[in-house]
Order: sequence, then structure tokens, then C-alpha cells
Amino acid sequence: MTFQDLNLNTPLYNALGDLGFTTPTPIQAEAFNVVSSGKDVVGIAQTGTGKTFAYMLPILKSLKFSTQENPRVLVLVPTRELVVQVVDEIEKLSKYINNRVLGVYGGTNINTQKKAIAEGIDILVATPGRMYDLALSRVLQLKSIQKLVIDEVDVMLDLGFRHQLINIFDILPPKRQNIMFSATMTQDVDLLLNDFFKTPERVSIAVSGTPLDNISQQRYNVPNFYTKVNLLTHLLNDTERYNKVLIFVAYKRMADRLFESLDEIFHDELCVIHSNKTQNYRLRSIEQFREGMNRILIATDVMARGLDIDNISHVINFDTPDFPENYMHRIGRTGRAERQGESLLFSTVKEQELVENIENLMVMEIPVMEIPEVVEISTELIEEERPQIKERNNPLKRKDEDIAGPAFHDKSEKNSKENLGGSYKFKIAAKYKKPKTRGDKNYNKRNKK
Repeated sequence: MTFQDLNLNTPLYNALGDLGFTTPTPIQAEAFNVVSSGKDVVGIAQTGTGKTFAYMLPILKSLKFSTQENPRVLVLVPTRELVVQVVDEIEKLSKYINNRVLGVYGGTNINTQKKAIAEGIDILVATPGRMYDLALSRVLQLKSIQKLVIDEVDVMLDLGFRHQLINIFDILPPKRQNIMFSATMTQDVDLLLNDFFKTPERVSIAVSGTPLDNISQQRYNVPNFYTKVNLLTHLLNDTERYNKVLIFVAYKRMADRLFESLDEIFHDELCVIHSNKTQNYRLRSIEQFREGMNRILIATDVMARGLDIDNISHVINFDTPDFPENYMHRIGRTGRAERQGESLLFSTVKEQELVENIENLMVMEIPVMEIPEVVEISTELIEEERPQIKERNNPLKRKDEDIAGPAFHDKSEKNSKENLGGSYKFKIAAKYKKPKTRGDKNYNKRNKK
């Protein structure tokens, strides 16, 4: 099948031609007619198979020219970086189409975004939090929304966006087409479908959790953090093979720690992104990695989720993810657009159960590799790896949850008050000898006798 078989219009054919695309991916071919029909759609396909084009091609084909100010298409994505990426993809497809696309996300000036919305838009790409804030401000009117797209919905639910999504559903017009795309189908996703989608049609290219065939996977059993660093350094020294490497870590502190460990050796080749970095820093790091100015990018799950960066030679899981679905998203950063990719997983003894969960999801075992002899096995442990010493008989070390904290103290006598209930007014009257009524001026005189 080619894009000519999808019965697109000339502007879209011209845009695809400029991009050099002639053949749709399986999810693009399967989803086109279903999305075009106007039914609610749930698309399941592995990461890196072109899901953005799968929903945007049929939407752009049916999106007629309009001068109205309110958006007609709303695309929700979990992270700021994805907003930038999806807007870029839509603009590429819209090169010969007269429409207005805007991306909004938190961490930037909301007044600038309000001004851009007031000028009129057709397609709005947004993170849930910022989009809801704009809707509450009444600057963003949602009454004209015809199509709602939720991209990477499993990620949104993992990040705790469920309540925000429910709030957004409540303020959208009831007559709309719901389109949802995900790499994995979790129980939370199913609950969302049952509550808000109307008999959705499913387009599934692979069973949820199926890895791409063109990604080779291997793993190493590594005792601790510093041995992981030594192994990683040994691998990264092979610049010809490891020419564009994305390294995933568990959390922000680990990202900074690993960056500091590698910075001395790979200073000019290294960059890092996580949520504590400024938006400009993050976008610049991604762009430098995308353009090849930096060979190595260290990232947390949230920051690199859904990012489409070409020609990543290796994804290295420095930490084993807590949820097997996250592993699927991670390795999907390589082997994109049917290219060959490689994935490596480092796991300690404590992480072995997490490895088993990943293998159960994929219904396959990841081959175990031996650590090269030249790699030093370190005995030094980081704080999280050291055993916690509990001194049961040391009263200074014991914690009693019932003991009041240092901020607690007894009230002074001045501030200690008794709840007198209804008798309070009588005691005050007796103390200050106040008259019962305004007119009874002789009350106090009578009571003195």
C-alpha cells in the first residue's frame, strides 16, 4: 500500500512528497478509514510506528478552511516536549493547507498564550494542566471542538492526569469524536474508555506490550551504581558503534548524579534533561542531541516519553523501570521508522523482579550478557544502596509516631480558654456589669445595692 491508496487530497500529497514519505506504516494504513468515519477510535501500536500521522492525516483531510476564532481540534499530550514535537509534525503536514496551529504548556507566560488564542486557531495542542487553566480563564472557548485526540494516554494516567482529563471531558461539547492512541493498554486506560468513549472501534497493530522486531535487546546483571557507571563508560568509549545514545534513569537526582560521573570523560558529548531543568535548557538539549551536536542524552522517563528523534543507535536503561510498560516506551525511542535499533538493560539484584515483570509482559526473555573483564567491579555504594542500620536499643534513634514534634508546646495560661458554652454571656455580664438592654440605664445601679 502507498499513500495514494488512502485517497488523500493534493495539499497532503505534496507535503508527504516534500518529507519523502511514500508508504504508510501499518497503524497509519489501518487507522485512516476508521478515524475518517467519525467514530470514537482507540489505536494500539508500538512506539515509533508513526501514530501522530495516523490521526492527523484523516483529521487534516476533513478540516475545512474557516475564519472562526475557536479551535475545532484539540490534541492532548503529557509533556511540554511532546507539545513542541506534535506541533512541528502538524506544521509539516499543513505546509500547503491554510490552518492555524498552536501549542500551549505550563512553565511559560500564560498571558502570551492567551493573546495567541485570542487571535484565532484551528488546532490546539496542549498539556492537560495548562489547557484547563486557559479554559477556566474564559479566553479559550471549547464549544467548537469537533475532535479530541489523546496521545500517549497511558503515560498521562501514569503521571496522574486522570482527574484533569475528567475535568476536561466535562467542559467539552458532548457531540465530538474521541480519538485515543497508546503503546500499551492498561487497566486505567480501559476504565477511561468505558466512562467516556461511545462504543470505540479498536485499531490494534500489535498486542499491547509487543516490542518491535527490529530492536535487539540485551541485559547485564550489575551489582551497583558505580559498576554500572564503569560498564557504561566502557561501552560509550566505542564512539563508532554507540554514535547516538539515549540513557534512561529512574529519577531526577539519579540523572544529575550520572551526568556528574560521566561529565569528566564525555564533557562535550553529554547533555541531560529532567523536569527541574528550565524549558529552554531542555529544548536546547533535545535539539543538540537531535542534530548530533551531543552524542549522549541522559533523561528521565517523563522527559523523553514520546519524543521522536531519528537514528538513535542505542537506548540504555541505566535503571530498570518500576513498570514494564515504561520499558516498552523507553526502547521504542530506537528502531524508529523500521530502522534497526539496540536496547541494553542494567539491573541489580534488587531489580530482578522488575526484569521478570518486563519479560512477562513481552512474553520473551532478554538475553543476559557477561560484563567484560576490563570493567572494574566497584564495591563503593551510593546512599540508596547502603543497608539501613536500625539500632533498636538506642533511644535516640527510635521514632515514636505518637510523640509530639518540636513545634508542639503547652499553651500559656493566658491563651488557655475554657469553652463556656451558653453561660459565657452571663459571666461577661457579671464581670462588666453591662445593662440587659440599651434602655435600662439604671440596671447597674440596682445591682450594686
